[in-house]
Amino acid sequence: MESERGNDVIVIGGGVIGLTTAVVLAERGLGVRVWTRDPVERTTSAVAGALWWPYRIEPEARVGAWSLNSLTVYEELAERPEETGVRLVEGVQGQARLDALGAWAARVPGLRAATAEEYAGGGLWARLPLIDMAVHLPWLRARLVRAGGVVEERTVAALTEADTPVVVNCTGLGAREVVPDASVRPVRGQLVVVANPGITTWLGTTDADGTMAYLFPHADRLLLGGTAEEDVWSTEPDPAVAEAIVRRCAAVRPEIAGARVLAHRVGLRPYRDAVRLERELLPDGRVLVHNYGHGGAGVTVAWGCAREAAGLAFPAA
Repeated sequence: MESERGNDVIVIGGGVIGLTTAVVLAERGLGVRVWTRDPVERTTSAVAGALWWPYRIEPEARVGAWSLNSLTVYEELAERPEETGVRLVEGVQGQARLDALGAWAARVPGLRAATAEEYAGGGLWARLPLIDMAVHLPWLRARLVRAGGVVEERTVAALTEADTPVVVNCTGLGAREVVPDASVRPVRGQLVVVANPGITTWLGTTDADGTMAYLFPHADRLLLGGTAEEDVWSTEPDPAVAEAIVRRCAAVRPEIAGARVLAHRVGLRPYRDAVRLERELLPDGRVLVHNYGHGGAGVTVAWGCAREAAGLAFPAA
């Protein structure tokens, strides 16, 4: 199928969900436009720690399939890390147990109990995709453009502003207003970026009280986290929270204590009790596909959700 540029479908939202969905549609020969309020480098996705792991996202049965679909894609993209921003990195999910995870866990290659040498607190060892969003988001945009897609910066107040036969709603937290859907709520996440003191493995832990510590290594920097504050809208970094994040991470890896701080980041995860991925018909007969509410796992499920959304939008494409 070939089509004129942007005349078949408008994808509203330029984060990882919107861009990935647009790529899938454009590579099926459809004319795709993306409307994004912010440049892709300034979306919530740009702040993500971006380790592949189904985190705070429902419903579990669908999430497993979306996540595994995406895992396969990321494993392929990891063959070109400099280009795509995707690497396969070893690490430990502390306190996690195989019998507490969904059926998806049985299909993750090499997922096993961590040894005491790998992490004294116990957990699961895995070699998982870790995505550098500063590379990956521009790469997705460039891939979309190569496939004939168009990215336009535009603020949207209502989904009906889109004039194409098909509209795909990937607005994330913005769905509160544009749908409107008040069940989408912010879960605030704060990160500290430090110079990497030589750490090559990732680690994530969550205490019984919900306090998190995680560290995700890239060649020149280390992402330290984090927080999950429900219904908090502030995007300003809190210095006290930042100090606590560094302190928790340094308790696990002491070399972090002296690492130079490079940046502070805050993102609002678009949480919903269940992802909304469904098709509806507008009163004028046009098709609207919703693809939002992925919480802290947008990167993890992006390709699986994108392919399902594309199938709902254009069943015969």
